[in-house]
Amino acid sequence: MGVISHDVRSGSKPDRNLALEMVRVTEAAALAAARWVGKGQKESADQAAVDAMRLLLETVPMDGTVVIGEGEKDEAPMLYNGERIGDGSPPEVDIAVDPLEGTTLTARGMPSALAVIALAERGTMFDPGPCVYMEKIAGGSDVADLLSLGEPLGDVIARVAERKGKSVGDVTIIMLDRPRHEDGVQQIREAGARVRFISDGDVSAALFAVSAEAGVDLLWGIGGTPEGVLSAAAIKCLGGQLLGRLWPRDDAERQAAIDAGYDLDEVLDVDRLVSGDDVFFAASGVTDGDLLQGVRYTRDGKATTESLVMRSRSGTVRTVSARHDQAKLREVTGGRYD
Repeated sequence: MGVISHDVRSGSKPDRNLALEMVRVTEAAALAAARWVGKGQKESADQAAVDAMRLLLETVPMDGTVVIGEGEKDEAPMLYNGERIGDGSPPEVDIAVDPLEGTTLTARGMPSALAVIALAERGTMFDPGPCVYMEKIAGGSDVADLLSLGEPLGDVIARVAERKGKSVGDVTIIMLDRPRHEDGVQQIREAGARVRFISDGDVSAALFAVSAEAGVDLLWGIGGTPEGVLSAAAIKCLGGQLLGRLWPRDDAERQAAIDAGYDLDEVLDVDRLVSGDDVFFAASGVTDGDLLQGVRYTRDGKATTESLVMRSRSGTVRTVSARHDQAKLREVTGGRYD
């Protein structure tokens, strides 16, 4: 079943834009997590975001299955992989969630923490199985056809520079600051390009890479497979391309993936990671960043949020600024988020 709220054969009404309902969910998670910014307690911040997101998801008219969640049922009390959420009514959808992308960023009061959710038609989101990481490269629609995980990074960078009409020295690649990226960093610097390191925030980095105004040309590196699926959902809405290849951490994980039928040489593009035609994505800022403003508190007891809301079918991208009355939120939710 597609992401619709009626039988399309009736031809009577347009379908619901679930992205507009999803932004309420990410706003709730951001508001809850923001109470823990700078307090050094990343688990508490994450749990607050999960609880708030779960509370709002229960009210959404949909029959959702979490494909990308907080882990297995026994390890995650909320939003675990395979959990059914929503009120059980149509449409049937796959859901990917990261209630708090950047738990460490939040705990340390650092920029670019987000609350993120994506959904698509049932059965269209890639399940990475036992593989926690994948190698990724992403770029905007102007260089999407130039991306490759099978060629030297220097060759890819040279093609991107030529396409964009700039020198290689002006090409910027964003990546997580991790020891596993040492070889890639050396290749980039030998090519003469720039590296922009981030401590966390794989999804926001992918959005930078496909946004013309972000000052970033490519994302490259080995990061989480859940973030890869979430990024692919966003890129299907924004345009651009992300290529991923599963990256087992050790021999045991490699064998588990092979036994489960995964082709570890397969290059996964956005249409493989999220194959649906009607994809919804929402993200709300928890801390201030280049992508979104974080939660801010006003003198009159209000809080403000800024969110990004997108839908692939229409290609609409909205930035939503909201003002929240914390006293009323406490009354409505019993203080579970405000």
